This record gives sequence, C-alpha cells and structure tokens, in this order.
Amino acid sequence: MLNNKNILITGGTGSFGHKFVELVLKKYKPKKLIIFSRDEMKQWEMAKLYPENKVLRFFIGDVRDKDRLHRALAGVDFVVHAAATKIVPVAEYNPFECVKTNVIGAMNVIDATIDQKIKKVISLSTDKASSPINLYGATKLASDKLFTASNAYSGEHGTRFSVVRYGNVAGSRGSVIPFFIESRESGEIPITDLRMTRFLITLEEAVETVLYSLNEMQGSEIFVRKSPSVKIVDLAATIAPKCALKEIGMRPGEKLHEQLISLDEAKYTYEFERYFKILSPLNNWDRCNKRTSGGKKVEKSFLYTSDNNRTWLKTDELKQWLKQLELK
Repeated sequence: MLNNKNILITGGTGSFGHKFVELVLKKYKPKKLIIFSRDEMKQWEMAKLYPENKVLRFFIGDVRDKDRLHRALAGVDFVVHAAATKIVPVAEYNPFECVKTNVIGAMNVIDATIDQKIKKVISLSTDKASSPINLYGATKLASDKLFTASNAYSGEHGTRFSVVRYGNVAGSRGSVIPFFIESRESGEIPITDLRMTRFLITLEEAVETVLYSLNEMQGSEIFVRKSPSVKIVDLAATIAPKCALKEIGMRPGEKLHEQLISLDEAKYTYEFERYFKILSPLNNWDRCNKRTSGGKKVEKSFLYTSDNNRTWLKTDELKQWLKQLELK
C-alpha cells in the first residue's frame, strides 16, 4: 500500500511519529516519508537516528500555517495527522492555543489536502473526544466532526478522510506507565482515584491501526481498535509492588473511566473482529455497504468504556505485557 508512495505525518516527532516511521520503514518502501513538525531540535535528534536514510524528509512547520502545509503537501499521496495539543491541564490553562492547533489546525489540514488532491488522510483522535468533559476532548471531537464531514466537500473521487480513536498508549510521553515508573523511586505512587480504569494499547498497535485504516477506509469512518482494560491500582501495584498508593484526587477535566464509543455513537457503530467502526450518518454513509460489509451493528444500548470492557489485563498478564514492552 505504501510502497513507492509519498507519506506526510504532522506532529511526526512525537511518540507515535517515532514508532510510525520505524514500522513504515521496516514494512514498506515509500518514496518519501515527510516529518512535518515545529520543533527543529526534535527533528534534528530524530534525523540522527537514520543517518543514511534517503527516504526521510523533515519540514519545519505548524498546522496553524496553511501556506506552509500547502507547500509541504505537494506530491504527497497519504497524510497522517498526529499533531495536537494533548495535555489536559495545559489545554485548560491555554484554551485559545488548544483551539488554534486542534480545531483551526485540523481545518487547515483538510483544506490543504483537498487543494493538493491528497488521496487519503487519517486523523488521530482520543477517548477524550467521546462525551468530552475537558477542552482537549471538546477540540478533538470538533476535529473528528470536521474530518468525517469533509468527505462531502472533497467530492466523490476526491480526498478521503477518516479518524482513528484509541485510549491510553503504553510508553508514550505523558502517559501513566512512564509516570509510575518515575514515581516508584520515591516509594509512593500517586493515584488520582483508586476506582479508575483505563484502556491500554501499545504504540505498535496504534500504528498498526492507522495502517489498517488507511487500507480499509472508504471515508468518514472513525476506527476504534478493541483494547484490553486495566485497573489503575493493578497497574501501579505491578509496576511498583513495594510502593504505597496515595490517592490524591482527580484533576480538572479527568474522567474516572475512559470512553471510546458513546451511547449516541452506538446508533451508527458496527462491530468487526478486531475493530469497531463509527460511521457518519451524513449522506447515509452509515448505511453504505462498502463501509458496513462484514460488520454487525451494535445494540442501541452499547457503550464502550474501560470499566465495562470484555477484556481485562490481570496481574500475571499485565506483568507479561509490560515485560514485552520493556517498560518494567
């Protein structure tokens, strides 16, 4: 699929971007793989990891700058939009900056990719976009709506847009596992609420989901990979068995349980073997056979949250899971 193609990833120097580049270069032979981001030092450090590679290109730029996006997208076949303001407290304290990147930036990506006749675009989303209670989630919900609806603007044979939504990514910057590993040296693990649960997905699984979605997408779908859940107290006890757990209270905008599919979204959701697809009702896309084929519509009462999941990581499985990730 990606052989001899030009691919651009926004926010490409983040945790996802690093793993995406690693796996794409390992599995495919792209013509160009373009890293579009605004931090030149991160680009410099990333380039040093691939000193002899002639496929990688590095573009300094910001998704807020449509002209720069337009230039970077010349000749590109596929786009993965990973750039975002993601840290919940930062977004709460800097709301306008969050909106500029996550909403205005999304619109810029959409406009520029349509203008440059890009074939397919995948935008990364988050569990926080489902029934959002914080600004980050609200901006990502707006972004999801923009990307799915934009299939109506690009024309029948124009740019296709879809979304990939997942929860907590193990090992990514700012995620709970590295935080627990750092905290165990103090002899105490701070936990916001002892009842808390989370979905867990590896960086490699996140990238695989994007690659799968790029291949399968017709446009307008939100792809949700089925993921195991974990109790935060079990995760903390597995990472730091000798440490005490200290409940410190939930932060503003934090959810007790992650949610990937809401009751309202269930009306348009189909279940497949390893994924769910949330389909847009615009233009009756939720009834399109190309999008629904092989899937089964979920019950109207369906809710996909980390506390009502069918699959859980228990202590022994969790130890093995962390060992495989070399995070313990």
